[in-house]
Amino acid sequence: MNSFSQIGAHALAYLGDVVIELMVREALILKGYEKAGKLNNEARKFVTAVAQNTAYLSVKDMLTEEEEAICRRGRNSSHLNVPKSASAIEYKNATGFEALFGYLHLKGETERISLLFNTAYKDILNTEQN
Repeated sequence: MNSFSQIGAHALAYLGDVVIELMVREALILKGYEKAGKLNNEARKFVTAVAQNTAYLSVKDMLTEEEEAICRRGRNSSHLNVPKSASAIEYKNATGFEALFGYLHLKGETERISLLFNTAYKDILNTEQN
């Protein structure tokens, strides 16, 4: 690993949350959504702890050892202020998933981010706009 591996897991998850949110917003706009209310409703399909847990589980087997180590650090650093809508494990996995995206962003791994995002959310991304 490199110097980015020294950054705390909470900071990586904080950054990763923004990376995922930006990708979600871009994907929704490219799908043709324009109204803020509809954009926010659709974005929730991607950014809740439950959705991020599902996304993480769908790409878990694709991760390198380094990426899995970052996810593990994120999971293990989670405080237990779990939202009512998610279980503790879902919340921890979501935090690890966010930490991974923050880490990859710092490393400039935009192609890897895109691959993981598109794979993790392929079912949501491939649904037609209502």
